[in-house]
Amino acid sequence: MSVAVPGADGLPRCPWALTAPEFPAYHDTEWGFPVADDRRLFEKVSLEGFQSGLSWRTILVKRPAFREVFAGFDHRVIAAYDESDVARLLADARIVRHRGKIEAVVNNAGRAIELIEERGSLAAYFWSFEPPPEELGEPQTSTTSPAAIAMSKDLKRRGWRFVGPTTAFAFMQAMGLVNDHVAGCVTREEAALARARFTPPE
Repeated sequence: MSVAVPGADGLPRCPWALTAPEFPAYHDTEWGFPVADDRRLFEKVSLEGFQSGLSWRTILVKRPAFREVFAGFDHRVIAAYDESDVARLLADARIVRHRGKIEAVVNNAGRAIELIEERGSLAAYFWSFEPPPEELGEPQTSTTSPAAIAMSKDLKRRGWRFVGPTTAFAFMQAMGLVNDHVAGCVTREEAALARARFTPPE
């Protein structure tokens, strides 16, 4: 079980937050906090797909470039990308140049539009997978969960790509469906308060 570790300011945080200079701000202000904006959700699920097999630091460092080349992760724009756009992205050394992952984002943008037409928003869909507290184990002891497996299975059924159970769980952690900050982490309570004030969209 992970234990909170004091940072440079003396405040206890999840150990991973202290392993790279880019991590503290992301840990303190984004990871585990509830998100309801569809564009931010599409960004998060897309970047978690790019992270597959790589370090999160690699993705976080490249995030500004990803946002630039993927039109701010506007799924409506990305859904219209064609082979020339894929070629442009494959030639851009600022991002992860993996054809399968790039094509997955383009494909998933189209699937996101379909999902919004059906459910009203991506947020309404994703928040329907919020797991009950009793389903969760100790923070940061699992790489997937029953809810993540169910989300992954349903997304794949809908034609989404690069959304396996581990990726789905990492996305759930990132968007606040799961507060996986360790006990004693100064941000755990802040994320919990943010969730208490948040009304999941329906």
